Amino acid sequence: MELEDKIIVVTGGASGIGREMCRRFAREGAKKIVVADLDADGAAAVAAEIDGFPMGVDVSDEAQILNLIETTENEIGPIDLFCSNAGIGIGRGIDTPDDVWQTIWEVNTMAHVWAARALVPRMIARGGGYLLNTSSAAGLRSQIGSVTYAVTKHAAVALAEWLSITYGDQGIKVSVLCPQAVRTAMTAQGPGVAGVDGMIEPEAAVEAVVATLREERFLVLPHPEVAEYIKRKTSDYDRWLTGMRRLQQQYSDAGVD
Repeated sequence: MELEDKIIVVTGGASGIGREMCRRFAREGAKKIVVADLDADGAAAVAAEIDGFPMGVDVSDEAQILNLIETTENEIGPIDLFCSNAGIGIGRGIDTPDDVWQTIWEVNTMAHVWAARALVPRMIARGGGYLLNTSSAAGLRSQIGSVTYAVTKHAAVALAEWLSITYGDQGIKVSVLCPQAVRTAMTAQGPGVAGVDGMIEPEAAVEAVVATLREERFLVLPHPEVAEYIKRKTSDYDRWLTGMRRLQQQYSDAGVD
């Protein structure tokens, strides 16, 4: 997909990777970018910078996602690219309370479901469209120290795979962004295990996004090492699990998670 003249929605657009998506998509010549975020003031600031359209949106609420889509399509035009980018990292072990599980599940996974539920039939009816869902390398490998993050990001990847399999022949293109550590508010206290291969800037992550969208490939891997990690995982699962236990011990001994 070429981004010029496209109508694009970015959730989590007020900061981090989402903000850089908005900036870069504008430089690529997008027709209009809808900057959606729980931080309505932050969304407005980014929108003002790029002549975008700001909306305060809580993606943990299906009704608000539907309103985001309806407002965009009624006031601006048909959505060409929807970026389900908003995400959170809360919860740690299996003793994480159910309400925390529910919150991260709604933001990291169900928000993608709700966007697809509303948009896929519309996109098919008009000949196609593109979904870019932000997951994490944790969705392909795992996340040492946080079962909630690992599970919800795996689910986000699984959903993107299913959408591509089910609707790819009906004009629906899907990509999933799976970075390791990116310098955002989420990594402000340090990258933890995700920083094993270093921390990259949001600009580098979005450079990978634009290249992948242009080639219409599924996996967006700003850290190319992740492709090799996936191969190792699938070629010998038990060996991979042993290696991950060693990595967990290494970071536990260092007091990092």
